[in-house]
Amino acid sequence: MNKVILMGRLTREPDVRYTSRGDSQMAVARYTLAVDRRFRRNSDGDQQSADFISCVAFDRNAEFAEKYLHQGTKIAVTGRIQTGSYTNRDGVKVYTTDVVIEEQEFAESKAAAAGYNAGGYQQSAAPEHRPTPTEAVSDGFMNIPDGVEDEGLPFN
Repeated sequence: MNKVILMGRLTREPDVRYTSRGDSQMAVARYTLAVDRRFRRNSDGDQQSADFISCVAFDRNAEFAEKYLHQGTKIAVTGRIQTGSYTNRDGVKVYTTDVVIEEQEFAESKAAAAGYNAGGYQQSAAPEHRPTPTEAVSDGFMNIPDGVEDEGLPFN
């Protein structure tokens, strides 16, 4: 089975090109996802790093990428790994690994995405109103009241 599920942010605008396919054209979009790794211990303390995964989308998925995906957009994708090789102009054989996109969707709301600046860091502003435990916060989730133990949560 060859199945990949990733969530990350686009490192730059998708590169979309059109190729001839008989009498019609087919869109091909290439983009790179920065996928965070879990924290790891090093001499400087905890530091987060990321993997940069090359992705390629065809036809409608490529058209979707061209129209809606931009640098910094957080998306979730499913697809398959595809390897290949070619010989470059210098005569050196180059090996490639891409994720061929089968499905892609947004992984955050527009409001949450607006909280990220060009560097990809979330801007923090002191909230004027602190929601009560029963009020939904801006990301669509509710606060868990103080005193509720983790064991009582249904997804634990």
